[in-house]
Amino acid sequence: MKKILIKLSMMFLLFTLFNAQAALRVEITKGADGAVPVAVVPFELIGQAAGLTNVSDIVAADLKRSGKFSPIEKSKLIAYPKDLEEVNYKLWRVAGIDHLVIGKLNVIKPGQYEISFRLVDVFKGVQVLGYQFAANDHSLRSISHHISDLIYEKITGQKGAFDTKIAYVTAERKQGMQPSYKLQVADTDGFNSQTVLNSTQPIMSPSWSPDGNKLAYVSFEKRKSEIYVQNLFSQKREKVSTFKGINGAPVWSPDGKKLALTLSKGGNPDIYILTLETKKLKQITKHWGIDTEPAWTPDGSEVVFTSSRSGKPQIYRVPAKGGLAKRITFDGKYNASPEVSSDGRTLIYVQGEGNIFKISSMDLQSGFVQVLTDGPLDESPSFAPNGSMILYASTDKFKGVLAAVSTDGRFKQKLVLSEGDVREPTWGPFRK
Repeated sequence: MKKILIKLSMMFLLFTLFNAQAALRVEITKGADGAVPVAVVPFELIGQAAGLTNVSDIVAADLKRSGKFSPIEKSKLIAYPKDLEEVNYKLWRVAGIDHLVIGKLNVIKPGQYEISFRLVDVFKGVQVLGYQFAANDHSLRSISHHISDLIYEKITGQKGAFDTKIAYVTAERKQGMQPSYKLQVADTDGFNSQTVLNSTQPIMSPSWSPDGNKLAYVSFEKRKSEIYVQNLFSQKREKVSTFKGINGAPVWSPDGKKLALTLSKGGNPDIYILTLETKKLKQITKHWGIDTEPAWTPDGSEVVFTSSRSGKPQIYRVPAKGGLAKRITFDGKYNASPEVSSDGRTLIYVQGEGNIFKISSMDLQSGFVQVLTDGPLDESPSFAPNGSMILYASTDKFKGVLAAVSTDGRFKQKLVLSEGDVREPTWGPFRK
């Protein structure tokens, strides 16, 4: 229970978003066997533009980060076709390539571009996908990720999640200076990081609204825990919970109208639901144990949460309207920080044994548990919106980093910050 108590107890503003200098660097730490070979040919550049974002490099990197594809290195490509008429299908079949991506980037004028791409099924010998987009300097990376999403969905049948966002908290401590905490938002590959909040006091538990327009989070800027909701576009924020004691662990309901949160205003940490429009508060757990870390089921009918009511941290579920809480986890003495997949089938959480903490998953129908990570200090798991990957906080050489693992545990990657620690990750929703 020590870890929960520490998290609860730790539970200057910049209202103008600005580009952060520190970016996350992606490192593939474990490749997946059986990844599908794909060739992403460098897109033909029509016109001249200095320092232009390389669309085909982004697409190849995205597909590789998914763990489902193995893009061929550019130096090992057997040909560089720019149009369908130039594709030698027999040559690519012999090379064992399943799919081929070709494209063009046309510079219309400085800062304005036209991007086209084609996805080719090598063994069928046909184009299976093709799109054309208008872009500018600001949208070029996003459109590149969108192209990756389209390719991913066409081949796998599952919606891609490359053109989404992640949020996380960075902490930097320099000798003789106050610590600096930042709530940041970035692309899923760590680029385009933006600072939402800058503070000398801890920031915790960011949570995305279902439409991706807002973040709820806990701030200690006034030397006590308070919950805020911040609009990422208007940059306006609202304090929604400042009760005596703990105000922690906010998480949005699937309809975006409510927050589940942890409050101790009644003398003990319990789960409450706050209706944002009316500010009506409803208590849904009442127990002498510590109830915290709520998460909604995708239909909004239930809330899962961590509780010490059995003596050790375990995960329970309770109707969102209140009622009898039922225990979910029984494997192990420490199970905490739950989240349910968007299809309602899988629970992910932190499983602890001694001083080792790993990310595990449970099939909610069969009860089958799988340990996905190696530890030793893994926490804060968050599903990608398509359920294919899990983002979490970890450590690397005594430094806080972000990491991601495929839901089958076969593919792993790290997102390392150049300076400082990074914690408290949460993966945003699909773009509306």
